Amino acid sequence: MPNANEDNPSALNQVQSRAVSELLRVSPVADELARRFQEAGFSLALVGGSVRDALLGRLGNDLDFTTDARPEDVLKIMRPWADAVWEVGIAFGTVGGQKDARVGDVSQSFQIEVTTYRSEAYDRTSRKPEVSYGDSIEQDLVRRDFTVNAMAVALPEKEFIDPHGGLDDLAARVLRTPSTPEASFSDDPLRMMRAARFAAQLDFEVAPDVVAAMKAMSERIEIVSSERMRDELNKLVLSAHPRKGLTLLVDTGLADRVLPELPALRLERDEHHRHKDVYDHTLIVLEQAMALEEDGPDLTLRLAALLHDIGKPRTRRFEDDGRVSFHHHEVVGAKMTKKRMTELKYSNELVKDVSRLVELHLRFHGYGTGEWTDSAVRRYVRDAGPLLDRLHKLTRSDCTTRNKRKATALSRAYDGLEERIAQLQEQEELDAIRPDLDGNQIMEVLGVAPGPVIGQAYKFLLELRLENGPMEHDAAVSALKEWWAAQN
Repeated sequence: MPNANEDNPSALNQVQSRAVSELLRVSPVADELARRFQEAGFSLALVGGSVRDALLGRLGNDLDFTTDARPEDVLKIMRPWADAVWEVGIAFGTVGGQKDARVGDVSQSFQIEVTTYRSEAYDRTSRKPEVSYGDSIEQDLVRRDFTVNAMAVALPEKEFIDPHGGLDDLAARVLRTPSTPEASFSDDPLRMMRAARFAAQLDFEVAPDVVAAMKAMSERIEIVSSERMRDELNKLVLSAHPRKGLTLLVDTGLADRVLPELPALRLERDEHHRHKDVYDHTLIVLEQAMALEEDGPDLTLRLAALLHDIGKPRTRRFEDDGRVSFHHHEVVGAKMTKKRMTELKYSNELVKDVSRLVELHLRFHGYGTGEWTDSAVRRYVRDAGPLLDRLHKLTRSDCTTRNKRKATALSRAYDGLEERIAQLQEQEELDAIRPDLDGNQIMEVLGVAPGPVIGQAYKFLLELRLENGPMEHDAAVSALKEWWAAQN
């Protein structure tokens, strides 16, 4: 937020209002659109997250507006003006559009959403909100999820509208609801997850009465569709402070209904007693994986870090020597990951990638101080495939021991593995390992038609390739003929 005297609320209001005015001054698209609505006899205001982000100094080119115009009137105003218009959300009163414009000397593309004043509510059996239109911006703002999202700037006069103290809450970095939390969450239970998401994105605290309502009403989240819960979970996981949001989901009981495998980890100690529990270890791994990201937030890596140990509760065993073991928890965890992500309607590709990383995350621990043969290194790369870089990050992140000497030894061992992988890749293009003969060549050498035997021969040659590295053509042919003779 812009600097202001926090002891002087009026000064803070002035600074924030000037910030909004300055934003709108350099964003002529907003005023231009507002004049079109005004000429048609309607009102228009910048609203919600756009105002909040403007006050925080982080507004991008996505602009949210609200209006008293009905969707069909919004379409009539937008179509001649915007470069593109879409009606995907029109059933909920939202018309979207794109407008390219020059801001100063720079051409920019703005994504715009205009939503008719509305109110939403769920009944106890519905997964979809019921939408009814309103006639005043005050009525629209009171239905918003949190006060920091219930501010508006009327256009083109640039009047700041804040009936619920959102500006003060923004200054205090706290999330409150415009109406009672119970009424707000009853209208749309997904707002409970949004509280956790905004806490994680903005690093805000959630007001105690809001937290209490989340605990009391957590079961209401079950009427929300899996897709909407998944989307909120993604935004939380991809935020700057996911631990904060995940902790809130767990502490309020929401995670028991959205991602029950996560709170289940609180009861488990890992085999090395390095942490209070596996739950805390998991959050540390997530944060350490984030620190290794190179090109922005990586949903695949973060979900794998979050889910990598969820198989531990089901595989826990108390050994005779007093230790606790979790044998094959990576295999069990991969199956659990696939099941949970499928239920949350993730894409098949993402389910496959995350569950594969969970399955492979322990593989490195058999490496020791470099005892793997070259063939074992080849298999490691082959099994990871395009996920190898993420597997590197996940495996390194999974080391959370407080024993500095042990941590250093593990890090050096993985450095050594990566060096060996690089050397082998230079020698033989390891990341695209194929048998030395293809299917057509196998058929020609064996003199057989397409059929199951070709797959068997291909598998034999692939194993030979992994064990011995590249072979000369004649040597591969000879080996194949010996194998074929043994089969007959």
